[in-house]
Amino acid sequence: MIEKIFKLKENKTDIRTEFLGGVTTFVTMAYILAVNPGILSASGMDANAVLIATALAAAIGCYAMAFLANYPFALAPGLGINAYFAYTVCLKLGFSWQFALFAVFVEGMVFIILSVTNVREAIFNAIPMQLRYGISAGLGIFIVFIGLRNAGIIVANDSTVVALVDFRVDFHTSGISAVLAVLGVYIIAMLHRMRLKGAMLIGIIVVWLIGILCQLTGVYTVDPSVGANSLIPSLSSFSIRDISKTFGQCFMIDFAAIKVSDFIVIIFVFLFSDLFDTIGTLIGVSSGAGMLDKDGKMPRIKQALLADAIATCAGAVLGTSTTTTFVESSSGISEGARTGLASFVTGTLFLLSLLFAPVFTAIPSFATAPALIFVGYIIMQAFSKLRFDDITEALPAALCTIMIALTYSVSDGMAAGIISYAAINLVCGKAKKVSPLMYVLAVCFLIKYIFL
Repeated sequence: MIEKIFKLKENKTDIRTEFLGGVTTFVTMAYILAVNPGILSASGMDANAVLIATALAAAIGCYAMAFLANYPFALAPGLGINAYFAYTVCLKLGFSWQFALFAVFVEGMVFIILSVTNVREAIFNAIPMQLRYGISAGLGIFIVFIGLRNAGIIVANDSTVVALVDFRVDFHTSGISAVLAVLGVYIIAMLHRMRLKGAMLIGIIVVWLIGILCQLTGVYTVDPSVGANSLIPSLSSFSIRDISKTFGQCFMIDFAAIKVSDFIVIIFVFLFSDLFDTIGTLIGVSSGAGMLDKDGKMPRIKQALLADAIATCAGAVLGTSTTTTFVESSSGISEGARTGLASFVTGTLFLLSLLFAPVFTAIPSFATAPALIFVGYIIMQAFSKLRFDDITEALPAALCTIMIALTYSVSDGMAAGIISYAAINLVCGKAKKVSPLMYVLAVCFLIKYIFL
């Protein structure tokens, strides 16, 4: 039955590999169970309800990806867009979180229409191969940066924007966390060199256990005020009935009071961010994993995008912000996952997390960060495929790579690549080699930045 559904032999994989991949992906993105409620609760939403909605939306998204597209991509409410939801739409603009959820639901419905009518697939296929390599390399650097930031190795700095953490200051909190993260990178690299299956998962668990030992011996000090939470799982529980506080609330708004102009702008931002974050992630991860065909196209891309859209609608009804494909899927793919069975495993673990949420949320970010750093290193190797002898191809790709990391956004990095690709080919007399859709995308991005 499993072979018939997921075609393991055809994809040169097996149940054990897919299971390990699915577990690894879940462990590296389990942080969303703690982070998403923390962000969305700023809008007035109940944190426990958001945690439940996050787990359920992620499970639905993973199952949709598994059975519709048979890809090992995992989905969950995305970072960045949830901050826009809470801090911009609700706190800055003053809209209710129910209104914001409705906007997400409408965005998901629009995505379903775009997916069914091949618009999203056409956008994916219109992006030139060299630009795809740039997106993939940028995604790799982005993942490394996220890992370094989550580990506390890279910190904010007023004069240089970012800087290396001072290991001597607050050693028993941020210092030891950064040290353990560095140790984790070397553990994973060593295990990977030994070709040991589950290298990243083992590395995550080993670093977590060492962290617990450090806490018990006083080397690591618990101080929630600086983000140094206890590494020992709590057995506290919450009621699944809390979901009633957000379920279906996206429809409990005063539609007559909605200004059409404001609503369109908000949906447009949700739409643009999700569209290009998803496409960028799919391009980056699938390119690095060799999942594209000989023409550089992704088989079953329509189904993958449809799964993303369905998950967004479901998440809005449950009570969470836009659900999207996660870059952390690359950690499971690096373990050999190649089919939807891995996504199914990840989705199932999200469901089980409702029973053991305190256990999963106790996994510290410095334990999962090494896996992200190592995965980013693997993906960024796509940069070596750039043709630097052709400036009309290499420069836009290079700009895209750098901007993804520096803007902390796949969408904004893609915008830099697409706009510069259209512009440089236009001024260099190579306008005809650029597809009309690329010019349309470039104009759309310019309009977004000028008027939004």
